Amino acid sequence: MKIKPSKSRIAFQIFNYTLMLLATFVCVYPFWYIVIYTFSDAAKAGIKNPVFLPRGFSVSNYVDIFKLSGFFPALGISVLRTVVGTVAAVLVCSFLGYMFTKEEMPGRKFMYRFLVMTMYINGGLISTFIVMKSYGLLNTFWIYILPMMISAYNIVLIKTYMESLPASLEESAMLDGAGYIKVFTSIILPLSKPIIATVAVFVAVGHWNSWFDNHIYTRGESSLTTLQYLLYNYLNESQRLAEQIKNTSNLSSIENAMGTISPKGVRMTITVLASLPIFMVYPFMQKYFVKGIMIGAVKG
Repeated sequence: MKIKPSKSRIAFQIFNYTLMLLATFVCVYPFWYIVIYTFSDAAKAGIKNPVFLPRGFSVSNYVDIFKLSGFFPALGISVLRTVVGTVAAVLVCSFLGYMFTKEEMPGRKFMYRFLVMTMYINGGLISTFIVMKSYGLLNTFWIYILPMMISAYNIVLIKTYMESLPASLEESAMLDGAGYIKVFTSIILPLSKPIIATVAVFVAVGHWNSWFDNHIYTRGESSLTTLQYLLYNYLNESQRLAEQIKNTSNLSSIENAMGTISPKGVRMTITVLASLPIFMVYPFMQKYFVKGIMIGAVKG
C-alpha cells in the first residue's frame, strides 16, 4: 500500500529541491556566462552583456586566439608537464606510501614524521630558489616535475588507504616468494585504484593550473612557457593583446571599426580554453574520487 506524503512533507521537498536548484545555478552560472560570452559578437556583447544565450553567435574569439603566437607551444608544454608530472608523482608517492606501511623499514617513524612536518613548515621562496639553482634546475623542464613529485598530503592519503587493505593478501604472496616490488606492482597498486585516481586528479589539476613556478624559475626560457602563465600574461595585457589581434587578423576595416575583438572577450576565451581539459578529465575519475578520499582520509 502506497502511503500518501503529508502536506508538510511535500512542502519540505519543494523547498529542498528549490534550494538545491538555486545552489546549483549559483555554482554553474558564472562558468556558463563565460562560455556564452566567448561565443558572442564582441560589438553586441559590448553594448549589452549576454544573460543566458550568446548575443550574435560567433566563433571569432576562438579563431583569433588560436592565431596568437605561442599559444600551441604553451599548450604542448602544459599537456606534457601534466602527463609526465602526474605519472611521476603518482608512482613515487604510491611507493613511498607503501614503504611507510612497513615497520621493518629503517628510520620509518623519523622519516614519516619529518615528512608530515613539511606540511606545516617550509623553507620559503628565497631558500627554495637557491636550492633549485644549486641543483641546476632553473630554465629546465624538470623544474616543473621534480619539486612536485613528493607531496606529504598525498603520501599520507595513500599510506592510510593501503593500511586498510587485507594484510593476508600480501602475506600469502610473500609466502609464495614474492618480494616487496612484486607485491607492490601486482597486488597493492591494482587494489589501490580509488586512492590512486584521487591523487592523480589532485596532482594533474595542480600541474595544469600552476603558473607561479614558470614565473619564478623559467623566466629566461620562453620555450618553457605554460598555458597558465600565458593566460596570466594575457590577462594582465588584454588590452594590448586585443589590439594585436586586430592588427594581425584578416578582418575587414568595417569589422575593425566595430571592435570585433575586445579585451574582455580575450580574457573569457583563454579562461575557457585553460579550464576545458580539467572539465573533460574529472568525470572519468569521479567514480573513484569519493571512495578514495573518504577511505584514505578516515581509516587508519
